[in-house]
Amino acid sequence: MASSISFVQLVVDQCAKAGEVTVRKMFGDYGVYCDGKIIGLISDNGFYLKPTEEVRPLLHTEVMRPPYEGAKPYFYIEEVDDREYLTQIVKATAAALPEPKPKKAKKG
Repeated sequence: MASSISFVQLVVDQCAKAGEVTVRKMFGDYGVYCDGKIIGLISDNGFYLKPTEEVRPLLHTEVMRPPYEGAKPYFYIEEVDDREYLTQIVKATAAALPEPKPKKAKKG
């Protein structure tokens, strides 16, 4: 089941103060980016953050589950209505992840 646009927009709005938060449709659902880094996924109206040791102590409850069948477990974030909490953990996740690799120029 795909995520609803209203749920995707709710997550983006709640995380907006963490940085430049955007989503891209992928894998039938959405990749979530903060300041150009993919920090998580929205799948089946659930919000999943890439697991990092820096964020683990900030979580109210640690729940690990895969966002889709065959995926590695991510932090499953149930409290999407708590703007301050989402801002804190999204910002910390983005800070903990490496910079994206530069894209290679296409030859031709």
